[in-house]
Amino acid sequence: MPRKEKTVVREIIDEHLKKLEIDEYLRKRFEKAGYGGVTIVRTPLGTHVVIYAMRPGLIIGRGGETVKKLVEELEQKFGLENPQISVAEVEVPELNPYIMASRIAQVLRRGVNYRRAGFWALRRIMEAGALGAEIIISGKLRTARAKYEKFRAGYLPVCGDPAQKYLRKAVVHVQLKPGIYGIKVTIMPPEAKFPDQPRIKMPEEIGEEAEAAPAEEGLGEFGGEEKGGGS
Repeated sequence: MPRKEKTVVREIIDEHLKKLEIDEYLRKRFEKAGYGGVTIVRTPLGTHVVIYAMRPGLIIGRGGETVKKLVEELEQKFGLENPQISVAEVEVPELNPYIMASRIAQVLRRGVNYRRAGFWALRRIMEAGALGAEIIISGKLRTARAKYEKFRAGYLPVCGDPAQKYLRKAVVHVQLKPGIYGIKVTIMPPEAKFPDQPRIKMPEEIGEEAEAAPAEEGLGEFGGEEKGGGS
């Protein structure tokens, strides 16, 4: 029994490591396309891969040539079974943590100060409608010893169901002269719902419920209309 549990745990760890390797490979290859992350789901017919990007045409290629080559690479390099690739366009890049982390990395490569880059990205994310955001830049920021600085705004829960369900996270590394910098971006999207924020019903919604109530009251115990008991 213990040996079976170890096998299952090992299989889960290997699967997650494979997803991280694929994510890193796609991010380096499609950086110019505005890579925004990948979703990998196993299905009975194979493996469904959804790639998010700002410019899907660069990933699809002329006549789908790039996608066809990518299917072969995913099968040979990563051992995916019958990969089926779909490309989705990122409508709001400022709400995608992968894209924003990559933008910060590009700004840092140009020699912009990390504080300026962090505040610039945080402002862009919040202006796009995010409920909350956090940016952590770590590395040899000011001295030879590695440190980190955090930029945070809005409402950003760190635990509970809303955090697990809605939070979007991404980590990107960039090589600079002082060393490697780590950039972590966390975004709470505008569609997130929280249990501590009750929703107020609009007057028209209350009117619709009031109209539907009499119809439900006319149903009897077994779903039929109640009839008066005559002798």
